[in-house]
Amino acid sequence: MSQHRTTARRHVTDGGLETDLVFNHGIDLPEFAAFPLVDSDEGRKLLADYFRAYVDIAVRAEAPVLLETPTWRANPDHGAALGYDAAALDRVNRAAVDLLTDVAEERRDELVGWEVGGTLGPRGDGYQSAGGVDPDAAADYHRPQLAAFRAAGLERAAVLTLTDVGEAVGVARAAADVGLRMGIGFTVETDGRLPDGTTLPEAVAAVDGAAAPAYFLVNCAHPDHIAAGLADGGWRERIGGLRVNASRLTHEELDAMEELDAGDPRQLAADQLPLLAAFPEVEVLGGCCGTDARHVAAMWGVRQP
Repeated sequence: MSQHRTTARRHVTDGGLETDLVFNHGIDLPEFAAFPLVDSDEGRKLLADYFRAYVDIAVRAEAPVLLETPTWRANPDHGAALGYDAAALDRVNRAAVDLLTDVAEERRDELVGWEVGGTLGPRGDGYQSAGGVDPDAAADYHRPQLAAFRAAGLERAAVLTLTDVGEAVGVARAAADVGLRMGIGFTVETDGRLPDGTTLPEAVAAVDGAAAPAYFLVNCAHPDHIAAGLADGGWRERIGGLRVNASRLTHEELDAMEELDAGDPRQLAADQLPLLAAFPEVEVLGGCCGTDARHVAAMWGVRQP
């Protein structure tokens, strides 16, 4: 079982996995990829402990938890750079689901509900414009990872840090092909626009017009940056997830940083409140770069033990 259904609406999810591991735990992540950790006993323990912190937040917040797999980079291009072929990627994506299912099961009697979701990322860089992606090519590229999640028993997945509408359409189509409820996640620059200048309302409308997913989310941007791109309209009701950055730095600055800018957890939670008012349908709430369990606990109004 990869889920325990609940009627509760908003789910706790995790923070910035990769930045937490690199800067707070001193873990080397070639290709900025966490998924190879699934292949070692030490790595699985590290990941399990990381996700247990968010299960604990959910228990104390009396909210369901959505544990999203550490597989943002588990796609063919990044996998090949790490020695993973198609068969190995299929195996590790499924194994990540099993790992998080076990973590949730440990406290299933205390949780009001839980679910495991698959995570994928862009084919290229999550901070730079992809330059126009053919939707059919994107669907073919991402379909195997989505199919692995579905074969492992999942019913939902999310793609994070997309910068291109065409790739978003392709992912949405591939998810529909394999039968997954899909969250399409865009990242934005400090002006609230995608790196190619597309506004969030334009991106949402374009994807919905071609292959409407279950919902959209915005991640890897500070609340102030997302707020800069707000505009009135029904598109706001299509935003079902928020995973914000702790830092106000630009993507270029974040890419070059040697020390973590973790900001202030309580201030970040306060900065996020206007977005929660603007996006009334948010069902997944967590963090992204620079955030950890302290930030997510603050978002949910619970104290860290």
